[in-house]
Amino acid sequence: MEELEHSLALVELFNRAFGKPLAALLGLFGIETADPAHLVPDYIVMSLFAVIFLGLVLGLMSRKLDLVPTKRQSFLELLYGMFEGLVTDTIGLDGKKFLPVIGTVGIFVFTANMLGLVPGFMSPTSKLNVTLGCACVVFVYYHWQGIKAQGTLKYLKTFAGPIPAMAPLMFPIELISHFSRPVSLSMRLFGNIFAEDLLIVIIASIIPFVLPLPFMALSIFTAVIQSFVFVLLSCIYISGAVAHEGEH
Repeated sequence: MEELEHSLALVELFNRAFGKPLAALLGLFGIETADPAHLVPDYIVMSLFAVIFLGLVLGLMSRKLDLVPTKRQSFLELLYGMFEGLVTDTIGLDGKKFLPVIGTVGIFVFTANMLGLVPGFMSPTSKLNVTLGCACVVFVYYHWQGIKAQGTLKYLKTFAGPIPAMAPLMFPIELISHFSRPVSLSMRLFGNIFAEDLLIVIIASIIPFVLPLPFMALSIFTAVIQSFVFVLLSCIYISGAVAHEGEH
């Protein structure tokens, strides 16, 4: 893994600006840090950059919306319609209320996937910590929505299966199945983005500028596909959680 450790100017600048204050803050809680100059890992800095970048860009693009859409507004409406169509097709018309979370996760994952193609940046999703964090957000969210929709006892009853006599067998199987979901979500995304970043780094070190271009084009395709798969599976999990008995 050492060959993939990035010495990024943005990461170094962030640690120079905030490393010592953060180390002092952690010291108040009795947490000692060895090196404030490398306190914040690269994937956290890149994730923060993606969040700030998306907040600024989407915030500016969504200002002064008109009845007659501009190109900027048309792009936003196309983006919204894409997520809305996926959510309603998977969950139903009631799924629109889940659109803010689904859309946020999907746009963040796609942006994080694409960051590695920008010189001087890296894909936060090439780190398992980031993909596992996104998967855990989905995991907690769909269970929470399932409890809200059905009630705690009724939701837990779905883990036991439709046949009461099979409940002692079905309950642990369902638990294992649900806890494997964030693992599969995070590992799938991490594995694909990490492998592509590694491939591009190796190819660029052999023949730079020209040879990596086809692989970078393939990376764009993979970034789109992996973002779509992540969002689609999230919608499927939510749909299963909020479905009432008889709707499965």
